[in-house]
Amino acid sequence: AAEMEPSSGWDGPTFQPLVVLELASNTPQEAVAWLLSRIRDGAGDDFLSMAECQYIIKHQLEALRAKDETHVPGYSQAKLYPGKSIIRRLQSKGILVQMFPLHDKEELKRLSFSWYRTVRLSLQPLDAIRRYFGEGQALYFGFLEYFTIALLPMAVLGVPYYLFDWENYDKYVLFAVFNLVWCTVLLEVWKRYSATLAYCWGTLSRKKAFEEPRPGFHGVLGLNPVTGRKEPVFPSVSRQLRIYLVSLPFVLLCLYLSLYVMMIYFQLEGWALSVYDEDPTLWTEVLTYIPSIVYAVVIEAVNLLYRYAAEFLTEWENHRRESSYQNHLVLKVLVFNFFNCFASLFYIAFVMQDMLLLRQSLATLLITSQVLNQLMEAFLPYWLQRRRNKKMIRKVLRRRAIEEKELPLAEQVRLEADMSTYLGTFDDYLELFLLFGYVSLFSCIYPLAAVLVVLNNITEVYSDAFKMCKLFKRPFADPAGSIGVWQLAFETISVIAVVTNCALIGMSPQVKAYFPESATQLILWTVAVEHLLLGFKFILAFLIPDVPKHIRVKLAQIEFESLEALKKKVKHLLVVFKLHRKGSEA
Repeated sequence: AAEMEPSSGWDGPTFQPLVVLELASNTPQEAVAWLLSRIRDGAGDDFLSMAECQYIIKHQLEALRAKDETHVPGYSQAKLYPGKSIIRRLQSKGILVQMFPLHDKEELKRLSFSWYRTVRLSLQPLDAIRRYFGEGQALYFGFLEYFTIALLPMAVLGVPYYLFDWENYDKYVLFAVFNLVWCTVLLEVWKRYSATLAYCWGTLSRKKAFEEPRPGFHGVLGLNPVTGRKEPVFPSVSRQLRIYLVSLPFVLLCLYLSLYVMMIYFQLEGWALSVYDEDPTLWTEVLTYIPSIVYAVVIEAVNLLYRYAAEFLTEWENHRRESSYQNHLVLKVLVFNFFNCFASLFYIAFVMQDMLLLRQSLATLLITSQVLNQLMEAFLPYWLQRRRNKKMIRKVLRRRAIEEKELPLAEQVRLEADMSTYLGTFDDYLELFLLFGYVSLFSCIYPLAAVLVVLNNITEVYSDAFKMCKLFKRPFADPAGSIGVWQLAFETISVIAVVTNCALIGMSPQVKAYFPESATQLILWTVAVEHLLLGFKFILAFLIPDVPKHIRVKLAQIEFESLEALKKKVKHLLVVFKLHRKGSEA
């Protein structure tokens, strides 16, 4: 963080900015002086030591809590009480406009050239991404890259399968069997790969047992029985009541509304098909695709609205730890998005049993969602940010009457302050989760799904890299040893994929031919095979260690060396104590 007196220069040789805190233009001087004094008190003398980084600065700022203050100096309406987050209150009252770390122009330029500015067949520079943006962002790009590479075998198999057998919608047994093996092996190999990355980055054994209260957490000031420190306390019973009496009914209501919208879609689909049957022309054939396209757009819009509602509810539940907040938010969003995006496909596949309509609906949903995501995530932010940047740079050049490309520090701060704020990897992982669902659940019916996802992921790598480097403020580093709760989300959908693909295999004409007289026997055999495959999947997950053997050996060596060092320290202290005791006796 940087603190400056009004007389100090922005471009002086001793000024080394790390994090910017932008206060409202009309902030009274007494409020500024009070905030600076609290930052100094909360930071200590080593606030800007060589070992600290932007993440530590953010952590220190968010840990600032009110003590005996009743309000923010100069703002009588900004009430404070013991334990209240100071930064959170300043943000909610509009006193603190924003807080962000500055980009390092030279390092960012080197990262850009090795990442997205040059088209190359090599892998992403994950180590450089990790050094600049942190482990959380690097693991996301690592998973995106790994997921794309893992899709290549399915894409290669899917193209000839689709081209030479596109009219036979029922010949999908081979592809479904491959799907079963693929979605099982994919996640097991990723866990080992991510453990290797986390070990190299030093975050594999990162513990969160003593996680600090999140900035949005509020409560009365109490004593933490573990740490012995004073911090906000909120009754767990009150939180559980909010979850089960408000949040859960709201989620169920949203699921019901989603089901109602799905029924309207099927009515429109039936109407369009009846029009085509009465008058099979080119226009009526195009009409049959309209309900699916409209439904796909509605799904994206409803998912966005629900996301805001889920964030509000999870914030209102007042979770103490950031990890707990994220877990509850992810659960709410995933349950609704999974139901909203896949319920219609399950209905078509297992109730209507219309494989032609299933293929058409899957293709329409997948293509429409990808087009909308690219528009919303890449082109629209790029266009808006380019307009803002050009306007800001013109103002800077006109005011300072310079033509050089390198902006002074003060102007760089103003330019970056106008950039969009990076909201984290939540939406990126959610998009990959839905794409993984489309591929693993029903791609045997539409083999080109893997091809479309590969193309989407390749453009996603470049668009996300460009946004991170050019359109967004630099995010605070997010130390992480894995992709967290998203690993469980992907594993859950892989289990559902086993059930789905087994059911589709059982419904295929090739398998039904072996049971011409007994549908019950076919169902029993399908369920038995599905249970065997699930058992094999869980056994495979148990037998394959999540951490490679050579890394486990290195971790054991580190632990052994730590214990040996501790023993030597204890022996040294005992020798010093004995010498001191002998000296006292003499």
